[in-house]
Amino acid sequence: MNAKVRVVLDTNVIISGVLTTHGVCGQILDLMIEGLFEICLDDRILDEYNTVLLREEFKLDSDDVEELIGFIRSSALPVTAVPRIRELPDPDDLPFLEIAEAAGAILVTGNIRHYPSDSCDSIKVLTPREFLSLIRASPS
Repeated sequence: MNAKVRVVLDTNVIISGVLTTHGVCGQILDLMIEGLFEICLDDRILDEYNTVLLREEFKLDSDDVEELIGFIRSSALPVTAVPRIRELPDPDDLPFLEIAEAAGAILVTGNIRHYPSDSCDSIKVLTPREFLSLIRASPS
């Protein structure tokens, strides 16, 4: 049996997936729900998902957000990050990089420029489209 690919989803992937259910990020969320990869996170990431999804501008139903966050919480692999000093354009992105590194996971983000290669060492950072292609090409 093949081990599932471990993945850290940047918040922008979650938001895009919820807002555009038939788009690339929506397809990634569908694959997450189907269990085709293992989402990795810590409390910082889960809190950010929840906070951003509940922003007034997205007009999402709080019960729907609670259901999604509950699903993610129950199905995710909790990972303890090893804090490292890294320079990122947005310091708020650091938890995603730390968890990807600690879990040996792929980081999927719509903001590749937020994760310059000189700050990522051996961490694989993919766009949602690149990740979707990778997952679809993987044997089940």
